[in-house]
Amino acid sequence: MQKAFTLIELVFVIVIIGVLAVAIIPRVQTNPVEEAAIQLLSHIRYARHLALVDDKYDVNNATWFKQRWQIAFISSKEAAYGPSYTIYADTSNNSTGDANEIEIALNPLNSNQRLTGGHSGDIDLDIKSDSFVGMKKLNLKLSYGIESLTLSSSCKVYGSKRIYFDYMGRPIKGKLGKASGGGNTKAYEPKNLIQENCYIKLSNSNKDVSIKITPETGYSCIMKADNSSCR
Repeated sequence: MQKAFTLIELVFVIVIIGVLAVAIIPRVQTNPVEEAAIQLLSHIRYARHLALVDDKYDVNNATWFKQRWQIAFISSKEAAYGPSYTIYADTSNNSTGDANEIEIALNPLNSNQRLTGGHSGDIDLDIKSDSFVGMKKLNLKLSYGIESLTLSSSCKVYGSKRIYFDYMGRPIKGKLGKASGGGNTKAYEPKNLIQENCYIKLSNSNKDVSIKITPETGYSCIMKADNSSCR
């Protein structure tokens, strides 16, 4: 005689699976703020990588340091008025500090896309344009519902939300186009070097997540919920 489950046993198994699903599934669901933080962290590290492999030093250019690789956070009409960022090296137009299309890093996974979520100055950098050459993913408002992106005071010079890296990966703050003087000395003014941990906080109405960038090394990580240490 073959053994088989009775109907009541099958019902019990289905009920148990349902209870486990209710308990487990919410724990594995992702949070859009977490997803945004993971993406931003990877792009901060990529900007640092570009700076390490592409030293902009030029003995014949007194303002060579203005051309370093940087990540700039903006919130403008071209970025749909939400937190967005762009990775670029300001190599043309006398290095004013603003990016144009050819200065923005290419998406390493798709060379037809630029690493920007919307930037002013060029119709092709306007996220609302049909000819947009950037990536919607870098617009944290449209892609992840991020309502605000704030940098700690240690990351900013006169309110500028930009971080760039030197050839050793050291993080420096401020808008390069407004840096004074020229040469190596001015490039490392103490007011520009990040001296303390830099924190970038992403927020929506339900959750905050912070990314830390350390001085000197430029090491970056996502903080634990209590902001006590890196994950």
